[in-house]
Amino acid sequence: MNTRELLKTLSNAHGISGHEENIRALITKEIEPYVDDIRVDVMGNLIATQENGFRGPRVMLAAHMDEIGLMIKYIDDKGFAYFTTIGGWFDQTLLNMRFVLHGEFGDIYGVIGSKAPHMMNAEERKKMIEAKDMYIDFGAMTKEGAEAMGIGIGTPCTPDITFQPLGNDRVTGKAFDNRAGCVMLIETLKRTHGIKNVVVNAVFTVQEEVGCKGAKTSAYKLNPAVAIATDVTIPGDHPGVTHKESTVDLGKGPAVIMVEGGGRGTMAPPKVINWLKKAAGKDTPYQLEIGDGGVTDGMVIQLTREGIPTGVVSVPCRYIHSAVSVLSMNDLENSVCLLTDAIKIVDEHF
Repeated sequence: MNTRELLKTLSNAHGISGHEENIRALITKEIEPYVDDIRVDVMGNLIATQENGFRGPRVMLAAHMDEIGLMIKYIDDKGFAYFTTIGGWFDQTLLNMRFVLHGEFGDIYGVIGSKAPHMMNAEERKKMIEAKDMYIDFGAMTKEGAEAMGIGIGTPCTPDITFQPLGNDRVTGKAFDNRAGCVMLIETLKRTHGIKNVVVNAVFTVQEEVGCKGAKTSAYKLNPAVAIATDVTIPGDHPGVTHKESTVDLGKGPAVIMVEGGGRGTMAPPKVINWLKKAAGKDTPYQLEIGDGGVTDGMVIQLTREGIPTGVVSVPCRYIHSAVSVLSMNDLENSVCLLTDAIKIVDEHF
């Protein structure tokens, strides 16, 4: 399938942290013709290898499969399900959304309802409802009825949102963080198939949204000469975020992250930045970013063993950690071009 269809398929699929099985199966099917070995480690990471005769440096490419979501922690006597958030949500975005509850006997749909405005007083209208006070109404009438439907403590939940095109080259959907990065790795594997002088380990990691866990264990096992984590990044081109906070724009190419998390996360060595700049050359647009916000898998990869030279390449993406993210397909394509060209010249740098 083409890049847009691949992003659509992965975005519409469901898999919160710790429940990435569906995503792993889709990715495995897509990459099998282009790699020499596929394995799943103890944590659940999917590790695909292009051996190329085991010549040249070992490069690790990482993209996390998991998405943010919810998990049921309590069901009351009337069958309403209370939950904890898995990953970072802004509580306000959850209210009045429809969710899929992935129950023991199959999917059940539910809504995070709210009190009708007709029944609210002035103070209630001003107050923001917190996630801890929200619940999911999925049609159960009793706690026992919920259990009979296959819904109980530990049931994972994901937004009931589907991928849609917008104007120009923009698209919207859930879980672009980080199914966009997964697309980057898949498409790069297709284009680097058969190249020489490099061993490529593409790792589709688990549980990034809850502590970058899969990247840490897989990087320790692989011990690559150099690594690139792929993810999405917040642009400063829409209301509410300024260019002083983020210099990145949609439509101007992938972001090469020099520093993330204000230095708490990956700090890419100059050698890695120069390698990525050379790979981009004059043909692939890119943007440099110094980030103050979140961190990526790159942080834990960089700190593995004695240290691994690590960079981060991210797709600009509006409204991340919501169910309505927006990105540019041209940016995604240019991200693939950058990764592909970087792999082709990695033996000149590492």
